[in-house]
Amino acid sequence: MFTGIIEGLGEVVKIEKEGENVHFSLRSKITNELKIDQSLAHNGVCLTVVGIDGDTYVVTAIKETLDKSNIGDLVVGSQVNLERAMLANGRFDGHVVQGHVDQTATCKSVEEQDGSWMFTFEYDSKNGNVTVEKGSITVNGVSLTVVNSQDNQFSVCIIPYTKDHTSFNTLKAGDNINLEFDIVGKYVARLLAKD
Repeated sequence: MFTGIIEGLGEVVKIEKEGENVHFSLRSKITNELKIDQSLAHNGVCLTVVGIDGDTYVVTAIKETLDKSNIGDLVVGSQVNLERAMLANGRFDGHVVQGHVDQTATCKSVEEQDGSWMFTFEYDSKNGNVTVEKGSITVNGVSLTVVNSQDNQFSVCIIPYTKDHTSFNTLKAGDNINLEFDIVGKYVARLLAKD
């Protein structure tokens, strides 16, 4: 379980394919605090730490993860949003994030707004996922508030701190991003679909 509050960035330093699996080696300032078998969200995708060597750690993505997220788009040098699993005894600053990406979306535009930025994303609505105006959405692992909610697109507004401390600092129109829709909204939509 995660909250969507990013702890820092990791940099992909090595990529190795093994059958349908891909092993990613990343360098991060939090590597020294990690342990083998720990869950760590990468752009919102929960992956297990399988190796640690100095300031570098390794995670493995299986075909299902590569097919349903943008993890397979990573290259050496890519910056990745990182969040360790939520502490049960701490403040809950974001929203409930499972680390299970529902689908990807495409960044349609980035608009500077005199001190903040509006990012607009378009996704395939055939999967049944929906956004709600002022509801929660997770974009590349970042807990954000939806604005301009439509059937197949929405926007989010980013403050300078978020832009400076997450991979939003390199996100541009045309890039693919991971989406995890609000868990409460998903359950409500599923229950309503049964009627």
